[in-house]
Amino acid sequence: MEKFTAFLEWIDGLVWGVPLIVLIMGTGIYLTIRLGVLQFRKLGKALKYMVRNEADGAGEVTSFGALCTALAATIGTGNIVGVATAVIAGGPGALFWMVLAACFGMATKYSEGLLAVKYRVSKEDGRFIGGPFYYIENGMGKGWKWLAKLFAFFACGAGLLGIGTITQVNGIASATKNFFDPNDMHTVSIFGTDYSWAVVITAIVVAVLAALVIIGGIQRIASVSSVIVPFMAVAYVGISVVILIYNIEKIPAAVSEIFASAFGLRAASGGALGALMLAMQKGVARGIFSNESGLGSAPIAAAAARTKEPVRQGLVSMTGTFFDTVIICTMTGLTIMVSGAYDYSIANGLDGVNVTAVAFGDGLPWAPQIGSAVLMVALAFFAFTTILGWDYYSERSLEYLSGGNMKAVKIFRWFYILAVLIGPFLTLSAVWTIADIFNACMAAPNLIALLALSGVIAAETRSYFKRLDSGQIKG
Repeated sequence: MEKFTAFLEWIDGLVWGVPLIVLIMGTGIYLTIRLGVLQFRKLGKALKYMVRNEADGAGEVTSFGALCTALAATIGTGNIVGVATAVIAGGPGALFWMVLAACFGMATKYSEGLLAVKYRVSKEDGRFIGGPFYYIENGMGKGWKWLAKLFAFFACGAGLLGIGTITQVNGIASATKNFFDPNDMHTVSIFGTDYSWAVVITAIVVAVLAALVIIGGIQRIASVSSVIVPFMAVAYVGISVVILIYNIEKIPAAVSEIFASAFGLRAASGGALGALMLAMQKGVARGIFSNESGLGSAPIAAAAARTKEPVRQGLVSMTGTFFDTVIICTMTGLTIMVSGAYDYSIANGLDGVNVTAVAFGDGLPWAPQIGSAVLMVALAFFAFTTILGWDYYSERSLEYLSGGNMKAVKIFRWFYILAVLIGPFLTLSAVWTIADIFNACMAAPNLIALLALSGVIAAETRSYFKRLDSGQIKG
């Protein structure tokens, strides 16, 4: 097992090397410049569009429902476990690179949402299907269909073996065990390995609940997500703000440490460049895991939005990255720093959800068990909705990959639920490494398409705002 884990880490280091980081950051920077920093100029309008649906738009769900489906898939363990993992592995500076990548990633996410609606197709049964596979094939041309198929293949793998199932339920199970059975007092032997009953029960409950929602399709996923996502996001941010206010005198030192670490200024002599690259790698990798900008997943949900204006949905889509990383991940990272959880975790070898649990337990003058309970509930809801969202992404990817074979999609659905069931029994390090590898393999084809179609993105954007300014359409 150690050799297998080492092999995975080697692959992870290879795919998440300098070329991919440059491609992700470069694409975001290029689109930001070409669109005239649209993500900042039009953020207010995007937030307004987020809650104001088009009356005569065509699609399966409202723009807000599509956004919540996308947020359901993005706001998950990446915001809680992923941030902690990045900070511990790459230093506090990883948070800086995570947020910086997200700022440019908003332009990337805007472009993905725009192209998803522009190149989507409608099925005979009334469904609207779209995403990178369709804007690669229909936008770049039939000769690039192999690239679209490649993206769809890796998207299925990411959902089934990476970001969609195993990492999410693993995070839920870890938080549940830490709260109900931190010392493994109640265990059961499964295939020769002892597991806490809390882990076993969690696996069964989450798998059953996921199955009940997943079988209902995009409408049920969107309706459940539209209730859970906004409520839990507001509650989580609210608690984080309280922790920051309670430790307000520590914020300047924490921010200073984050910036110093981001540029390797705290590293030993001669190790500054290595520290900088490590912080950048972990921050960008965990950032894309969290907000999925450039990954190509969110446009699959955006394509189902009830809209006739690609630009409008692009604006709504980019708010997902803003909320997910710029706000929620920043809150998580700062609470880890100001609460002393970072120093404590480094000294005691803690990782993952345990780091954030220390932050929530020690950040306020309450019993640590209360903080653990709050974190467990937040993580459970966030990760559960991510499982739902990624099932939709995976199914649509397989539908494209299989040429519309819905029997294969239905079979895949049960394998997906099975992956949720067995997820808690896999090792954390291997799980996250597999997820990172699939993310990288998904991102490359999508980013190539965004760069190739950047002219279309710019033209659609100019056309929309020209019509809007002249009064031809209502904003």
